[in-house]
Amino acid sequence: MTQHVLDDLLSRGLIAQSTDLDALRTDLDRGSLVYYTGFDPTAPSLHIGHLMQLLMMRRLQLAGHQPLLLVGGATGLIGDPKQSGERQMNTKDVVSGWVDSIAAQAAPFLDFEGQNAARLVNNLDWTSELNVVDFLRDVGKHFPVNRMLARDVVASRLESGISYTEFSYVLLQSMDYLELARRYDCRLQMGGGDQWGNVSAGVELVRRADGDRVNGLVTPLITKADGTKFGKTEGGAVWLDPELTSPYAFYQFWINAEDAKVGEYLKLLTFLDVEEIDEVDAEHQEKPGLRAAQRLLAREVTSLVHGRAEAEAAELASGALFGRGELAELPEPTLAAALTEAGAVEVPRGTSLVDALVSSGLVDSKSAARRAVVEGGAYVNNDRVADPEATVETDAALHGQWIVLRKGKRSVSGVRLV
Repeated sequence: MTQHVLDDLLSRGLIAQSTDLDALRTDLDRGSLVYYTGFDPTAPSLHIGHLMQLLMMRRLQLAGHQPLLLVGGATGLIGDPKQSGERQMNTKDVVSGWVDSIAAQAAPFLDFEGQNAARLVNNLDWTSELNVVDFLRDVGKHFPVNRMLARDVVASRLESGISYTEFSYVLLQSMDYLELARRYDCRLQMGGGDQWGNVSAGVELVRRADGDRVNGLVTPLITKADGTKFGKTEGGAVWLDPELTSPYAFYQFWINAEDAKVGEYLKLLTFLDVEEIDEVDAEHQEKPGLRAAQRLLAREVTSLVHGRAEAEAAELASGALFGRGELAELPEPTLAAALTEAGAVEVPRGTSLVDALVSSGLVDSKSAARRAVVEGGAYVNNDRVADPEATVETDAALHGQWIVLRKGKRSVSGVRLV
């Protein structure tokens, strides 16, 4: 017997808060339920913080329900309030371009044909023609100011200051739910855990304005083992756009997942059976050094975002760079992306190996470089080099220009010969 989609979500830990799970189960059992998730175009690409929401939409569609993919052409012009301070507003032309790119990026996660085909909607369609008097009369009157002031993000900004524009964001997002309920009989809004205030406000607006009962559900925020928010690196967001974060860099991000959290990430971000994930995680806890769970996570998530071919290429590159595969078999774009991520530098052809090691950052001095070579810890294209007077030459270069340098087992960089 096929598991109920709600039970699958619960078993994976995908429900952090909801309005009424029993009522939602009843609505889901009635037939194909219309649901939506919104994505604001506040950047040219979605990042991994959005990924779980795209996968949630896919899970429900696979269970026979109909998704509305909302891209916020209107709400993106304002931006959801942040704890840190006022958002910088982008121009209408910039936001419009980001609407198109985000819609194209999210679309492959859903099926836009068939009985429960997905539909793309843009809240600018119903917001742009709305005059301010109607907005205040038909929407604003349903929002008690004391409740709006009590919202965490607003309360935290009262002392430092929050504009009326950002203060009113919740009204615009709530209006989305009301419009979608009226236009498409939408009965469920989903979002991330930090969106609970907006989601519950939309549910309440539908009840107050139309007397109708609808559902809201948010997923947990993905966190690291220390409880800090997951999804950022020192260099910024990990983007879903391959031009901003290469498939290799994306794969490497997941291969470095913490041992204590990898089982949780597998449940939240893959379609593997929970029982299979539990078995993999148990084996991983016994032999964490093999990193089998991380490799499975990286392979599955990279495949979902970039396709199986890119995932296999990234996996091959990851192994080859660390001596577990043939570097010569890597296509040049994959090798170039991998070495760029590892921190490749340009050096003249014929540069000494010692100078190349220093330039690459693998060692901090020429003496340290010579010591690494003499002690057998320096590798060129995965071959150990014992001669401290060696140079990096064209005949050793991969694709005529790339050299992979490694110090020990785990420190890799590269050079491009010029």
